[in-house]
Amino acid sequence: MTCLIPLCLIAAPALAQADLSAEAFDSYTRGKTLFYGFDGQAYGVERYLEDRRVIWSFLDGQCKEGTWYEENGQICFIYEDRFDPQCWTFQSTPDGLIARFENDPVSTELYEADEIGEEMFCLGPDTGV
Repeated sequence: MTCLIPLCLIAAPALAQADLSAEAFDSYTRGKTLFYGFDGQAYGVERYLEDRRVIWSFLDGQCKEGTWYEENGQICFIYEDRFDPQCWTFQSTPDGLIARFENDPVSTELYEADEIGEEMFCLGPDTGV
């Protein structure tokens, strides 16, 4: 897989801070479009809107709308195609956010790769004949 996003090969910061509260997470993300990396590769992009609404894509043009909320110190996301919560803890570092997936025993860790400040690419809904 080749990297299509500038700076997506930034190494994950070594030192993480305390988990962000819902208020701190909202303050950091609201109005931004953030790219996330995993293991040195581009992973996905999320746009953070007002009222804790989000749009997520795995960089394939397929975008999923969702919402987030705080539960037990975690930030949990529900998306239009998936109703089981996807819960993460987020830490703020000098190099950006680190996100740890809490629903997985392996604990996937993503890191903020870039904040582009522009619209993300989403294809329209599938249409048939």
